[in-house]
Amino acid sequence: MNKLSYLFVVLIAIAPALHAAEPPNILFILADNWRYPTAGILDDPMAKTPAFDRIASEGVLFTHTFNPVPSCSPTRSCLLTGRQAHELGERANLWSGFPRDTPVVTQLLREAGYEIGYAGKPWAPGNHEESGWTENPVGPKFASFATFHSNHDSAKPFFFWLGNTDTATKAGKLPFLADAKAKLDASQLTIPPELPDCTEVRDDLMNYYGGVMKLDEEAARAIAVLEKAGQLDNTIVIYTSDNGWQMPRGLANCYDAGSRVPLAIRWGKNLRAGRRVDDFVNVGDLGPTFLELAGQTAPPSMSMHSIKNILLGKPDSFARDAVFIERERHANVRHDNMSYPVRAVRTRDFLYLRNLRPDRWPAGDPDILFLHGRPFGDVDTTMVKDFLLAHQNDPAYAKQIALIFGKRPAEELYDLRVDPNQLNNVAGQAEYAPALQQHRERVNEWMKSTHDPRLDFAYDGWDDFPYFGKAPRRD
Repeated sequence: MNKLSYLFVVLIAIAPALHAAEPPNILFILADNWRYPTAGILDDPMAKTPAFDRIASEGVLFTHTFNPVPSCSPTRSCLLTGRQAHELGERANLWSGFPRDTPVVTQLLREAGYEIGYAGKPWAPGNHEESGWTENPVGPKFASFATFHSNHDSAKPFFFWLGNTDTATKAGKLPFLADAKAKLDASQLTIPPELPDCTEVRDDLMNYYGGVMKLDEEAARAIAVLEKAGQLDNTIVIYTSDNGWQMPRGLANCYDAGSRVPLAIRWGKNLRAGRRVDDFVNVGDLGPTFLELAGQTAPPSMSMHSIKNILLGKPDSFARDAVFIERERHANVRHDNMSYPVRAVRTRDFLYLRNLRPDRWPAGDPDILFLHGRPFGDVDTTMVKDFLLAHQNDPAYAKQIALIFGKRPAEELYDLRVDPNQLNNVAGQAEYAPALQQHRERVNEWMKSTHDPRLDFAYDGWDDFPYFGKAPRRD
């Protein structure tokens, strides 16, 4: 064999490896307020999600995914920085600034040669301009993924953030109710036990499921763009949510309704189709994951942990038997801008919450009128919220009103084996003392290892950060 023939054979042999080494495109579909298990493949008969179901069945479905914070911009801050919320100063609050003091995933990808962009909701709500950004930390804005795709440099890989808000409530409006009633069987609705069974709740739920359909339709359109371009199999499609739903006791709460979300990832032949992963995943883990999937090394400052190995079915050195959740100030709905700080751990069998300021109202002060002139402003405006406020003195709804609006003890512990809806706090029961101590110590260790300022119990620094949202009205 002459040298030219030998070289040709060698090139043929290594061509597949060269092709595999090409950096993949990344399409990140991030819903706003979409809770687990609202997806067809997760056995919710009301959820019509063919696009999500496809990504899961042709890729990997994660069954225990939780947000670092049950609030929009703080979770997005964790995603972009790969860090715990309490490591991010004001970014642990909703409607904050975004200081330029730590590496940001999208910018690192841009420096690595990726073309980046977003449509819909990026890092928000907040004021990035106040911190010196000339564009959103996510990148430049486009009208849609299709617009970005038709204009991007085909010689470069891309990272695109598709931020859908259809699953978010619209300040008590029901834009998807009629469509949902026309397409869905309302008799299959399951009413969560923390909510009353009334027309208002049923309409809110039907509207939510209508929003889920719209979310999935937009995801399907983006996937179709990739498929038409022949790029689907070289694109990592990641489909998840920034926090749970906006119904009362959901958004801004560390219970599952506010923090557990769907997650599915597809990457062509690189993943074994149809695999389910029960390991605990934090949505903030996706920050370093994006970098590693792009062939980059996550900076040492990132305290979240890439899920690349478990995605690929490889051994992972990081223990994934639990996830930690926290919150600081959601909306400015308490006197003196006060937060309602929580530190929590969710394991297979238990949810433990430490309410660091139990003297404060978890849902916001009852005498501060925030959204549309309503009290308890950390509970977003829905039909059911208005219903409950109108029935505050009705004994028939006393339990639900207490669960949603009432003050909470310093510690909560829920035995998920018998109480999956997290309604019965067993922290004070003697038989649960060992479990309580175990989870209490686990939160302590996490706070220490991640240098949580709240280790100093007197610390209330998050109350002093500026709030860039709408100022609340007071009586």
